[in-house]
Amino acid sequence: MMERKRTDCPALPPGWKKEEVIRKSGLSAGKSDVYYYSPSGKKFRSKPQLSRYLGNTVDLACFDFRTGKMMPGKLQKNKQRFRHDPLSMAKGGKPDLNTALPIRQTASIFKQPVTKVTSHPGNKVKTDLQRAIEQPKQLFWEKRLKGLRSSDVTEQVLRTMDLPKGLQSVGPDASDDTLLSAIASALHMSSAPITGQTSVAAEKNPAIWLNTSQPLCKAFTVTDEHIREQEMKVYQARRSLEKALMADSLARAAENTRELLEGKKA
Repeated sequence: MMERKRTDCPALPPGWKKEEVIRKSGLSAGKSDVYYYSPSGKKFRSKPQLSRYLGNTVDLACFDFRTGKMMPGKLQKNKQRFRHDPLSMAKGGKPDLNTALPIRQTASIFKQPVTKVTSHPGNKVKTDLQRAIEQPKQLFWEKRLKGLRSSDVTEQVLRTMDLPKGLQSVGPDASDDTLLSAIASALHMSSAPITGQTSVAAEKNPAIWLNTSQPLCKAFTVTDEHIREQEMKVYQARRSLEKALMADSLARAAENTRELLEGKKA
């Protein structure tokens, strides 16, 4: 036996109804379930369903699904809990959207262009304007990325990607994880092509011959075979995503049909 009470819900737009179903018998006697009905008769069993349906037309941030009322105090409590959650928010309660790399940012110590003067009669003193404009860069800053791992909300470490066999590290104490982070950073921060260290001398003495605009890896070449392999991976990923979206669409359609049938029976 169940007792049904359907009333208007003033917190929602006009025409919305709140239904409370109270169980009268059985092991769950005394417990109640809450449902909401749209003006067209569509039934909603949870707040996420209600939020997806209403979209931006109604702010349900402080809406209490069980009572059907707006409770600003509940919103404030959720904000405080969310602000002190170290896994989801950074200092100040705002998302940590900083993508700056851990490179030492210092002003140039060379206030004037450096010139070289010799006693040779044919020598002319020249200044390289491009070198005067460029700021000094810290060498081997990629080492700061060593040991960093990404984790999900449960603090489980995510598996890193596997580097192609053609990519080899250059420099002191270079690991595959550090190289992967360095290449990803170069692709993210620079629009120039990533070729690696093209100078053979950089492998012998990287502290002198290192190209700071390229990641710490040996020079590599992307072939047509590599491109075709990546195209195949992208195609397979898109096919998998298409199947997942189709399955989700069919599941949503079946759920809507089931709710409509239940609403007619009620």
